[in-house]
Amino acid sequence: MKEISLTGKKRVDLGKKASKTLRKEGLIPCNLYGEAKENGKPVATAFVSPFKELRKLIYTPHIYVIKISLDGEEHTAIMKEIQFHPVTDAPLHVDFYEVNDQKPITIGIPVKLVGLAQGVRDGGRMNLSIRKIEVTAPYQQIPEHLDIDVSKLTIGKSIRVGDLSYEGLKYATSKNVVICSIKMTRNVVDTTGSAEEGESADTEAEAETTEKPADGE
Repeated sequence: MKEISLTGKKRVDLGKKASKTLRKEGLIPCNLYGEAKENGKPVATAFVSPFKELRKLIYTPHIYVIKISLDGEEHTAIMKEIQFHPVTDAPLHVDFYEVNDQKPITIGIPVKLVGLAQGVRDGGRMNLSIRKIEVTAPYQQIPEHLDIDVSKLTIGKSIRVGDLSYEGLKYATSKNVVICSIKMTRNVVDTTGSAEEGESADTEAEAETTEKPADGE
């Protein structure tokens, strides 16, 4: 995965009122969950980060390993969840999970279809059912995207998660989930129907010609 840097400052004042004030100042409330736990749940470090820095993480299809500089402390993390305003879609809160070299993480990897499917060449339509697949692996082994070769995919056929194999990755998404498929279009149906009707008409014409007696008989 690509790396990206982010700066933050630990929060002292918590609560909705304080968070609202921070957002007006161009800062987004965040939580960083690390290894420490309390009552079986990860302990969160509350901090804020400038929206102008977070936007490059929020509005992108790519995934990143994030180097967070938090009051001089360096943390390696991934972004796990973003909360948006239900009306304006403005980001309200971001959660990060700290990662290390030994502990595997589970994260959604974008799907990238490679090649022109045979079914599309034949007039079918490609249908992409999911855009990300959840995988589990050490963060260093996680790719930016999963390349899926669809060149041999024909009309009526599909590719499922269980059909894929990538070294070092375990799937958290069910193996039965369909990633993509080729659907038959009306154009293909009409063309097939016309061809069958034409063949039927030709066959009937040949039969009539064969059955018609020759002149003089």
